[in-house]
Amino acid sequence: MLIRKDQDLNEIQTKIFDIIVGIDEHEKQAKQKQASQKSLSVRRAIEERRQRKELEYQINDERWFDDLVDEA
Repeated sequence: MLIRKDQDLNEIQTKIFDIIVGIDEHEKQAKQKQASQKSLSVRRAIEERRQRKELEYQINDERWFDDLVDEA
């Protein structure tokens, strides 16, 4: 990140510097937001996979089938 040192900058230089720093900060925030969204997406996919595996286990459980046969 750019740091403005105590220099004698004219008004235009100061404005340009502030704009550049603002752009850098905006880009940093955009990257953080993108990383957060990617992390959330990965966590959701992991949870969905766990739920799917649990459901498959419950469906494939022989006792589940036996319960259906006993009721008939």
